[in-house]
Amino acid sequence: MHYNTHIISADSRQCYKELNIGVAKPSVQELETVSHYFVNHLSVTEEFSVADYEQFCLQKLEELFIDNDIVVVCGGTGLYLRALVQGLDAIPAVPAEIRNRIRQRAEVEGILWAQKILRKVDVHFCATESFYNTNRVLRALEVFETTGKTIGSYQQKNLKIRDFNCIQICLDIPREQLYYRINERVDAMMVDGLLEEVKGLIPFKNLNALNTVGYKELFSHLEDEISLDTAVELIKQHTRQYAKRQKTWFTKEENMLFCTPSLSEVIQIIESKLA
Repeated sequence: MHYNTHIISADSRQCYKELNIGVAKPSVQELETVSHYFVNHLSVTEEFSVADYEQFCLQKLEELFIDNDIVVVCGGTGLYLRALVQGLDAIPAVPAEIRNRIRQRAEVEGILWAQKILRKVDVHFCATESFYNTNRVLRALEVFETTGKTIGSYQQKNLKIRDFNCIQICLDIPREQLYYRINERVDAMMVDGLLEEVKGLIPFKNLNALNTVGYKELFSHLEDEISLDTAVELIKQHTRQYAKRQKTWFTKEENMLFCTPSLSEVIQIIESKLA
């Protein structure tokens, strides 16, 4: 509200219309108070790539900058933010035969099969948050099978020149406090009806969009593989692990500034950069 502007989400799960509680989507009131883009933008049945996100943001920013000097991009999907700030290099097309073969084998043997291969051929990729995203793992394997080169070798060799300035800020709090908040948030999600939300998504459970923390654990519970208490504890554990990977990712990003979740501190950083 301070800048009276708009928000573009950089969250790869809040974009789905069917996902709400489990992705901590902004409330109806928040969405009505400030214009949000890339929230409720897709169905879980639609495919959407990082390159698609880059183009969506560039087009939307061009529109918004007509009447706004500042636009806020907010979210924790590091690869989306990197694509917007730095751009993506062109990656060779993957033949349908290779793509289908890899996808079919992954359906039979699971994502661990693909991860095992990548551990041998792409150490850098395995150290990123993408290593825990099924679609990105398969994409990395497809590129390697097609070209014999890692997907990272095609990324970020030539940074794109943007016609706008980017001030990158990562909100940071002590680990103990962060983990406490994560545990509290998961408990609140369960009270708010996350289990019922997941029950309604059972027909889509095999889609990539649902292969995410908070949903896959409860799918396991609903299939009688684990108890509800175990599922909840796993959601907390996996969320903490994801938060740790996010911190590692953003620490390695150039020009990233860190501060506490204080509105006044964030505004102070922005104003100092604009001066």
